[in-house]
Formats: sequence, C-alpha cells, structure tokens
Amino acid sequence: MGNLLCCVQVDQSTVAIKERFGKFEEVLEPGCHCLPWFLGCQLSGYLSLRLQQLDVRCETKTKDNVFVNVVASIQYRALAGKASDAFYKLSNTRTQIQAYVFDVIRASVPKLNLDDAFEQKNEIAKAVEDELEKAMSAYGYEIVQTLIVDIEPDEHVKRAMNEINAAARMRVAANEKAEAEKILQIKRAEGEAESKYLSGLGIARQRQAIVDGLRDSVLGFSVNVPGTTAKDVMDMVLVTQYFDTMKEIGAASKSSAVFIPHGPGAVRDVATQIRDGLLQASQQ
Repeated sequence: MGNLLCCVQVDQSTVAIKERFGKFEEVLEPGCHCLPWFLGCQLSGYLSLRLQQLDVRCETKTKDNVFVNVVASIQYRALAGKASDAFYKLSNTRTQIQAYVFDVIRASVPKLNLDDAFEQKNEIAKAVEDELEKAMSAYGYEIVQTLIVDIEPDEHVKRAMNEINAAARMRVAANEKAEAEKILQIKRAEGEAESKYLSGLGIARQRQAIVDGLRDSVLGFSVNVPGTTAKDVMDMVLVTQYFDTMKEIGAASKSSAVFIPHGPGAVRDVATQIRDGLLQASQQ
C-alpha cells in the first residue's frame, strides 16, 4: 500500500491545491492527506493564508509641481474560501498590487499641493485601499490595511521648507521680543511719570512745611517781642540762615569753591529772593 498511496502534510495557515490529471479538484486544509498518484492526483502547490505586507515606493508630482516619493504599505492575505482563485488567477500577486497602487497614487497626489498631500495622507490611503479591495477581491485576496507611511519630497525642497518654517518662527520671535520691549518701555515710562509726580508732591509739601514753620515762628516772635513786624522777623530769620549756610560751606573740608556775593546789599537781595520764592510756594 505504501507504493500505491502518497501521504502529504499541509502546515497550519497554509492550504494546498489538489489536482487530478491537471484539473483542479479541491483545496486541502492543514493536516495529513493521502494522494493516490495512480489515480492521477497530485499537489499543484501551496498557498499561504498568513497576512503579508508589500511596501510600494511611487514617485509622482504634486499640484504645485513638486516631485515626491510616496511610500505605501499594503497588508493583504489570501481568502481560504477563494484559495483556487488566488492560486490560479494571478501569476504575480505583488506586481499586480503594485500596479494598482501606482495607478491610484499617481491619480490622487497630482490633485493636491505639497502641504495638502501631507495633511490628507489618510484620504490617499483610503483611495488606494478602496481601489485595491475592489480589484483584488475578484482574485481571492483581501486588503486588510493600507497605510501611507512616508511622503518624501526632494532634498532641496525639504531644505527650502525648513528655511521657510525657520524664517516664520524667527519673525514671530522678533514680534514677541518687540512687544516685550514695548511693554517694558511703557512700564518704565509709567514708573518715571509716577516717580516725578510723587517727587513733585514731596517738594510741594516740603515748601508748604517750610512756609508753615516760618509763619509760626514769625507769629510767635511778634507776640513775644512787641514792636517788631513780620517783615523784620523774616529778614532776621533769613539772615541767620544765610550765615549758617556760609558757615557750613566754610567748614566743609571737601567742598568745591563757591562764589557767593557777600555784603549788606547782597544779603538783602538774597532775603528778597527767598521771600519771593516762599510766597509763591504758599500761593500754590
């Protein structure tokens, strides 16, 4: 019986094509099968049911005349129920799939600009998958997934795109820096204005305090010394301050040379100028 019968083994995830006298008879499932060769039975070949992947690299042109290389990854497998179609109808499955991928990509990408092609990768992949599914189902194959894994423009185009992006980012950075400097200058000016305003208030209050103090001194002196007028008291106070100032200037060891007119007439002029200034301050 061993000479009359032939046993064959079919591995898991694989089917075998059985023929009788050159004509397809059945698909053998995984396991052990007997083929009586004397009855004309033989194995024509094996067909894998495993998921396979084909990477297709296609060069095409975008709408804005940029040549790009589009890399599509096709995942497919033979259907067990249509194993005979998958085995007999196609002589080179990978070449057939590649031809369909080329056709769809070269029909889709030229309708898009380069930036749109990057943004619409999923739409391109869906178009390729739909076309392959419609075409390959007639041959016993299922398209499981189609991915556009890369869109690669020319090196010079990529460099130009990077330079454009860098220039745009530098422009934004320059605008942000200018805005920051503007805000800093505004805040500095506001601070200076507030400082000057407060300084003016301080000077005005200082002058008012001096005027109030002198007024109180004059009134007190006039009350305690009968016969003196406010002008006499003011002249005496100013002359006293004048001589105190001269004393301070002379006593200071590191003071620079200061030329001040000195004499009875000069003292009178200084008193007049100080009095006028105090009166103006009191009016304000």
